Amino acid sequence: MDDLGYGDVQPFNSESKIKTPHLSQLAQDGMIFTDAHTSSSVCTPTRYGIMTGRYNWRSGLKSWVLGGSSQALIPKERSTVANVLKNNNYTTGFIGKWHLGWNWSTKDTAYRTDDSLIKRIDYDHIDFTKKISHSPNDLGFDYAFGHSGSLDMPPYVYVENEITTDKVDSIGSSPSINNWNRDGPIADNFIFDEVTPHFFEKAADFISESSKKNKPFFLYLPIPAPHAPIVPTSEWVGKSGLNLYADFVMQMDHHVGELVSKIDELGITENTMIVFTSDNGCWWIADFDFLESKGHSPSGIFRGEKADIFEGGHRVPFIVKWPKKIKKGSVSDETICTTDFYATCADIVAMKMQDNEGEDSFSMVPLFDQSTAQNFKRENTIHHSGQGYFSIRKDNYKFIFFKGGGGYGNREVKNLDELPKFQLYDLEKDPAETNNLYGQYPDLEKELIATFKNVVSNGRSTVGKVQKNMTTSTIGSKRSWNPLAVFDPER
Repeated sequence: MDDLGYGDVQPFNSESKIKTPHLSQLAQDGMIFTDAHTSSSVCTPTRYGIMTGRYNWRSGLKSWVLGGSSQALIPKERSTVANVLKNNNYTTGFIGKWHLGWNWSTKDTAYRTDDSLIKRIDYDHIDFTKKISHSPNDLGFDYAFGHSGSLDMPPYVYVENEITTDKVDSIGSSPSINNWNRDGPIADNFIFDEVTPHFFEKAADFISESSKKNKPFFLYLPIPAPHAPIVPTSEWVGKSGLNLYADFVMQMDHHVGELVSKIDELGITENTMIVFTSDNGCWWIADFDFLESKGHSPSGIFRGEKADIFEGGHRVPFIVKWPKKIKKGSVSDETICTTDFYATCADIVAMKMQDNEGEDSFSMVPLFDQSTAQNFKRENTIHHSGQGYFSIRKDNYKFIFFKGGGGYGNREVKNLDELPKFQLYDLEKDPAETNNLYGQYPDLEKELIATFKNVVSNGRSTVGKVQKNMTTSTIGSKRSWNPLAVFDPER
């Protein structure tokens, strides 16, 4: 899901005021992970990590996200989770929000950009009658149907297997939220409140057709809800008794239930693994103040929101159902990261990963059974904020290499200039990150800094040959990047 908070899902927040019965049932039928994290607290980089098993900041994207007309971020030569499964006889499909860039065809051949940069193409130069390139189909997906960016990012068009599905000859605008929207090209068949249900319908069709084949299938289904624009369909408006965001979450929960029922109906439940999660924490546009006044916290007990380095930015709901392998009602408190999906899939198909793939991915398969949980190998996790600030998590300690939240204006940090330059929290005793211990444990701080430096310098956090990070930001224009300068300004 997109911008769904940890506290928005009832299995993770007993005080949640948003009803999510289908996700509660999914949790009862599978395993919940209480300490799951995205590799970034914003969406494009998290998606990069899911697809590649590599921390997003090793790529040319050092902060924030791509736009709807941005060129492709993942090189064709880099293996994705779709490649892993396709190469092991799976039918692979993508349906939903891509937001990893693809290359639109342009009307003017002179409008070519430097191949070493990832730029946004001006809408006037896009030729929607021609196929896109460097698409999901080039990155391991047999079938691809989706929208290029977030639902509030033009161009507002569906692309199916590299071809737009309808003519694009007008300008439209995303529905306004707090007097904010984006104008851009829109296709005749792109209707904002129908996008989420349409993706779920396409997903049901893909699963039905794939189940008829004598081979396994993989569907990557990144739904754009409940991200802005917050557009529940008319029958869901008002259902929550709270606001449109809560209505939208309830609608999303309903569609998840329908899809799970489709899997049951097809008789493939026993050996189908369903993974449910979010790409980062809840965004302020959900109206935190109003929801909190009604007793609902989108981040649960945690501090922060989407884009923050605090837990509310990157700790997410994470549910896995796999009846053949996972005991009903299971709970794992191990720290996992969304980059771990790559190694998990490689493990399932017994594929040995090469040194230049899944550099930050650890198989979650051992965690699916309590008797093998001790074999899970992740020892530390790097977090990354929207602005590009870092923290490292090891055991119950989290060390933030910045004085604030590193997201949208530091909503919860009013006196930034007066704060210590770093933050250290004991999440076991202080999950809300209110008591900064920085300076009290110098040996621990030295150890965590050394570990962080190694993870950065080695180009990986897994065992293997040293790999290279991109040392410049290549989004729009080239800028040097040195995450270790915060410790040594002379580097």
